[in-house]
Amino acid sequence: MTHPEHLRDEDACKLRRLRERDPELDRLTGHVRKFAVMMTARHGDGLGDWITEVERDSLAPLARFARNLRRDFDAVRNGLSMPHSSGAVEGNINRLKMLKRQMFGRASLDLLRKRVLLAR
Repeated sequence: MTHPEHLRDEDACKLRRLRERDPELDRLTGHVRKFAVMMTARHGDGLGDWITEVERDSLAPLARFARNLRRDFDAVRNGLSMPHSSGAVEGNINRLKMLKRQMFGRASLDLLRKRVLLAR
């Protein structure tokens, strides 16, 4: 999960040896790194080429992932290109759902409301 440039020398050496031994792992690493660059640098314009490249490869799980991205291509491309994000909203929704699950069947709506307001 670490950026390749931030790996410790020992870890970078291990990864290089693994990639040399397994061509599938080497190709997978290359595809994942290209996708990570698209995500972090907001290069959604390259998504179509990336999907086509992955679908041509023999890595079935990754090709399946790429096909699913193609199903909602415009939304994914925009998500990889635009600076806007719903991350803050999604985080709050996730937090509220967690609190609701924890409180389910235990107390009244008043207590849930207080817990939601105090859980910041």
